[in-house]
Amino acid sequence: MSEGTDSSTMRQVLGHFPSGVTIVTGTTPDGPAGFTCQSFSSLSLDPPLVLVLPGRSSSSWPKIEATGRFVVNVLSEEQEELSTTFAVSGGDKFAGVEWRPSGLGSPILGGATAWIDCTLHDVHDGGDHLIVVGAVHDLGAPGSPPLVFHRGGYARTSPAGAGG
Repeated sequence: MSEGTDSSTMRQVLGHFPSGVTIVTGTTPDGPAGFTCQSFSSLSLDPPLVLVLPGRSSSSWPKIEATGRFVVNVLSEEQEELSTTFAVSGGDKFAGVEWRPSGLGSPILGGATAWIDCTLHDVHDGGDHLIVVGAVHDLGAPGSPPLVFHRGGYARTSPAGAGG
């Protein structure tokens, strides 16, 4: 980092930018795998590409990466507990979780506000994270309000013009 910048200050300052909350899922030879990921973005409309930035310390990402396909599940505001469950390493994260296979076979989580079914397009170095480019094959948006992470905690949104 440059002089005067440390990781805790960077985290605090960048926390002022709200992000959606996603769970990236895949079906591995050992069953479904997944992890919570705030670092997600659209990359390109033509061709349709998205970005996912898993931490290098993720134990789930290498299993999903090996399959060459994944789903990005955009969580709805009712799925805060699911986000917390998938953020923890180990255990059976899918116990009691409703899901169905995507067209490519990866888990689409019940209740997600949107989902994006991808194949692995490319992976780049990103410091303590990886920069994963996914080629979009299918997607859908049932449409519930999204779960948002802002300034170190979960937040809810309301449509413009709603409320008092």
